[in-house]
Amino acid sequence: MTTTRAGIPTDTVLSYTAGPVDFDSLAKAIRRSVGHEGMRPEDARSIAAHVLNFFGFNERIIDNVLEPDDRDTFYMLEDTGILETERDETTLYDGREWRIHYWMFRKERIFELAREESAAMAAAGEKEVVYSSNANRSGAFLLPHGELGTGMAAHAVYHELGDEVWLERRQNPAPAPPAAPAPRRRTHVSEE
Repeated sequence: MTTTRAGIPTDTVLSYTAGPVDFDSLAKAIRRSVGHEGMRPEDARSIAAHVLNFFGFNERIIDNVLEPDDRDTFYMLEDTGILETERDETTLYDGREWRIHYWMFRKERIFELAREESAAMAAAGEKEVVYSSNANRSGAFLLPHGELGTGMAAHAVYHELGDEVWLERRQNPAPAPPAAPAPRRRTHVSEE
């Protein structure tokens, strides 16, 4: 299966098996769902982060964890085809029926919208920025100075530091931490 630089599957038949929905794909899908010009990229990223905080690595979540405002956002995303709902019914011991509602990603739709948004960004001359830290899907990242990073977002800060910081550290190494004091021995004096 081939993927774009951002890790979005390009094979439409296999896209739904491509693994979990990542931050970049979801943010692009959200922006595309309201139209490329209808939402700022940072707003789409904010909504994507909010939604992913509920899902984590799961593909479905129980509706009970949502507050009313969050549920409104989820309904909006359901209207755009990004999320869908599912309901399970079970019989309790006392004979009552109990319904459990779930929210799930529609991965094939998310990847389709993300591909469309990538094309719209390219057509508009917008630079594609990859925020995902999954190096296996996204590959190495292009950092501000043009060098390739590890793909780990946490490592990017080291590449943003100037050379003078690293040279200063070489010329003036940090002092060794003080040695821990030796443990004091307690003697027990018995009274006879």
